[in-house]
Amino acid sequence: MGHFLCPRSSSHVRNESMTERMTGAQALVRALEGMGVDTVFGIPGGNVLPAYDPLYDSVKVRHVLVRHEQGAGHAAEGYAQATGKVGVCMATSGPGATNLVTPIADAFMDSVPIVAITGQVASPMIGTDAFQEADISGITMPITKHNFLVTDPGDIARTIMEAFHIASTGRPGPVLVDITKDALQAETTFSWPPVMQLPGYRPVTRPHSKQIREAAKLIAESRRPVLYVGGGVHKARASAELLQFAELTNIPVVTTLMARGSFPDGHPQHLGMPGMHGSVAAVGALQQSDLIIGLGVRFDERVTGDLSTFAPYAKVVHADIDPAEISKNRHADVPIVGDCKEVLIDLIAAVQKGDHDEWWRLLDGYKTTYPLGYEQFEDGSLAPQYVMERLSAIVGPDAYYVAGVGQHQMWAAQFIDYENPGTFINSGGAGTMGFAVPAAMGAKMGRPESTVWAIDGDGCFQMTNQELATCALEGVPIKVAVINNGNLGMVRQWQTLFYDERYSSTDLQATRRIPDFVKLADAYGCVGLRCERPEDVDDVIRKAMEINDVPVVIDFVVHQDAMVWPMVPAGTGNDDIKIARDMAPKWENADE
Repeated sequence: MGHFLCPRSSSHVRNESMTERMTGAQALVRALEGMGVDTVFGIPGGNVLPAYDPLYDSVKVRHVLVRHEQGAGHAAEGYAQATGKVGVCMATSGPGATNLVTPIADAFMDSVPIVAITGQVASPMIGTDAFQEADISGITMPITKHNFLVTDPGDIARTIMEAFHIASTGRPGPVLVDITKDALQAETTFSWPPVMQLPGYRPVTRPHSKQIREAAKLIAESRRPVLYVGGGVHKARASAELLQFAELTNIPVVTTLMARGSFPDGHPQHLGMPGMHGSVAAVGALQQSDLIIGLGVRFDERVTGDLSTFAPYAKVVHADIDPAEISKNRHADVPIVGDCKEVLIDLIAAVQKGDHDEWWRLLDGYKTTYPLGYEQFEDGSLAPQYVMERLSAIVGPDAYYVAGVGQHQMWAAQFIDYENPGTFINSGGAGTMGFAVPAAMGAKMGRPESTVWAIDGDGCFQMTNQELATCALEGVPIKVAVINNGNLGMVRQWQTLFYDERYSSTDLQATRRIPDFVKLADAYGCVGLRCERPEDVDDVIRKAMEINDVPVVIDFVVHQDAMVWPMVPAGTGNDDIKIARDMAPKWENADE
């Protein structure tokens, strides 16, 4: 994927060369200050407590006391995604550290640069099953870009700088720094800036010119090309170059869940989101294409469906900063290792102006014939898609929208218009329930001047809504739209379609309003509102937009049978896309 530009990574650190005696804990705080950290999300506990004492005196680093370590990790992710800086979270050993595992895995899947700092039992106690001991380095080995166990206080400052450098360069990702209690308590000589020792870490960012020429040749020869754009384009801050390249070549663009907004929804060349719940035009374009230009994408199964039937006529140009992604799932005819911004700059210089009129006639037909739509309910109950449409219209494209996972995530991806890169933040690869509220908190703390909406499901919301207390106490006025269908909605949808409507363990008892989200919001010091009728949606959203001193929670009570369409059933090919139950589009093959 493209790389996050960390404005305070090692090459930009102020050169304050100095040497002092201090504890390892003080060195940790000084190193965080030296890296330009302004916010840390965490919860103290026994083995990390030595670090919290000097943190109390820091005038540069604000510590946010969350209510659960999972909230700390997701808040660090939201902060990172909204600002482009490295997010930081902190926890104690044992259960504190293991509660960070889910957000670390989430950040790893979505290439989010965070540094997680954990306390560890004292060095002599490691391996003895001491109180609150867990091998967090071993546990997180498969889900971190890199991790460190620090037992020498003299290594702390250098390790922190290395962690930030690794997290923010190349393909970004999470880095764990586990520090033993005795290393935090012991005295050391602190010098800043330290010299990093990463001899084997050299991410390639400049693409090879021969591969650029090969790609340009395939583009010139293609009749039905598609730009398949992933999160790496946003990570590389390459949206402007993408727009320039697309307009120069007149190639249609599809943007994945992680790339929504990287190419403006309102642009005539945009076909929407591909994949399991993608638009017919986007899915059809990939299936009928003769060339796919994949930029910062993973060719994951949610986009491709059954790989053996995916884009059967297409050659592939695949550009990614992570060489491990290229040809991992789909063979690349032209592999390009490099940062997406650099790749696009070189491609712009190498390609000619294109037209593709015949190709566009076919795709415009798909767009016209199969637009996104949804069911209106005869009993007058609220359609969740209508809520998204009105949010989009009233709140506008300059806000940040943060979603969890499930039906509400897909409706937010489909029915909110994204015109600006990075304005849709969600849990894509891991699909983590409970992501939205803490991630929105982190995004709002990183972008206090921006409006931030968390779009959550009633199931997801009940996993991490305790962070509303953090928001209320810390003065973080996020707005939360709870799409409340009384069920684990996406699971219920699958049970409807594939399990003969046997609704096993998906009913969340919404008819009895347990819990009552309006009362819950009030208990957390937030404003709670409820909306059950389409005619009230606009007024409720506008009321929420007028409240900017405390968090607002809106309980949108929607119909339990609302479904996400289109849908490619899991395990089938993209040609099997359904636009509604038992309804499929009629493909007009481009070769006919």
